[in-house]
Amino acid sequence: MTVGLATLANGLRIVTDPIDTVATVSIGLWVDVGTRHESAKVNGVAHFLEHMAFKGTKRRSALAIAEEIEAVGGHLNAYTSRESTAYYAKVLKEDVGLALDILADILQHSTFEPNELERERMVILQEIGQTHDTPDDIVFDYFQECAYPDQAMGRPVLGSPEIIKQISRKSVVSYLKDHYGASRMVLSAAGNLDHDAIVALADKLLSGLPAELAVSTEPARYVGGEHRQSRDLEQLHLVLGFPGLPLDHPDYYAAAVLSTAFGGGMSSRLFQEVREKRGLVYAISSFAHSYRDGGLFGIYAGTGEEEAAELLPVLCEETTKLDKGFAPVELARAKAQMKAGLLMSLESTSARCEQMAQHMLIHGTPFDPDDLVRRVDAVDDAAIARVVAGWRGGSPTLVALGPVGRLEDFARLQARLNG
Repeated sequence: MTVGLATLANGLRIVTDPIDTVATVSIGLWVDVGTRHESAKVNGVAHFLEHMAFKGTKRRSALAIAEEIEAVGGHLNAYTSRESTAYYAKVLKEDVGLALDILADILQHSTFEPNELERERMVILQEIGQTHDTPDDIVFDYFQECAYPDQAMGRPVLGSPEIIKQISRKSVVSYLKDHYGASRMVLSAAGNLDHDAIVALADKLLSGLPAELAVSTEPARYVGGEHRQSRDLEQLHLVLGFPGLPLDHPDYYAAAVLSTAFGGGMSSRLFQEVREKRGLVYAISSFAHSYRDGGLFGIYAGTGEEEAAELLPVLCEETTKLDKGFAPVELARAKAQMKAGLLMSLESTSARCEQMAQHMLIHGTPFDPDDLVRRVDAVDDAAIARVVAGWRGGSPTLVALGPVGRLEDFARLQARLNG
């Protein structure tokens, strides 16, 4: 893999991953700002801006943006997360110039027409409503807020209906002007491309981006606690979690291996013990989410009202068993899953494009799959033990949504986990 690197005069970093065996190119701009870089008064504005970027520029209407990319069979999309925002496209190799021109246009010349903004406001309110109607989705927002209460890291990406109804055009425009500096961006491309041609296009289309913009955010402070919401649902949706590790932590890969072995597939401990042996759930999994200065490790389960009382003690029991580590065969299987998943994802230009961009944003260097494989292979029992030890003594985070009446109280839960 021959990765190309360049930096424009304004600080925009460019990373390319040529793959001459495919006919497509995935290309996008990743911005190192997201929901945690908003003030509480405009929570949701980063996501609002992402929506508005597609609603018309000085030389393209919203319809023209859609028609131009789809006229060449391409795809254009975006997403907002807590720490970054991405705008990306996938096209045939001969259309990469058009894709980058559109991306550059929407990020530099969007007009934010008031009528379009009001229409999009309604779309976002519908999106929030849909999320609240999807319990196995919204439960993760509640979990985030409970783990990081009263701070930027705990606020929802979409914002609340009350705030979205009040966000002004000025707030959206100001967020763009105050946060989208070239030095906080990465242009990433993967596929059948020429590195020098991409750099030349970027220099032509993106050199006008402002260079350095000072962006600050409050540090993430894990607190934990509980949130129970009674709803008339057939299933109880539950997330139990603990403080996790930041992205640059030496044991970051150990947490990922631990999550895979614990609840990452049908052979994992949680799936076998809780679903297969006891029949307590339909869905169960674990996850390790990392941020710049913190993280979360959690277990998600969906269960029936009758099974809810038994489920939480079993989850606590399985969690405390982790103090004894994993059998060698369990660790080996988890590592194989992770490495295979990585290598399979590299067959996609979109995945390679995103991997490169995120790695550049976080670490300042290109993504190296061989290095990742080495780091996964290096995870040992001691590293797993260090991750688990970080959960002990403090407060867990418990969020439950649905028929919550049979769940034991939080004090008993803490005693099970820390006793």
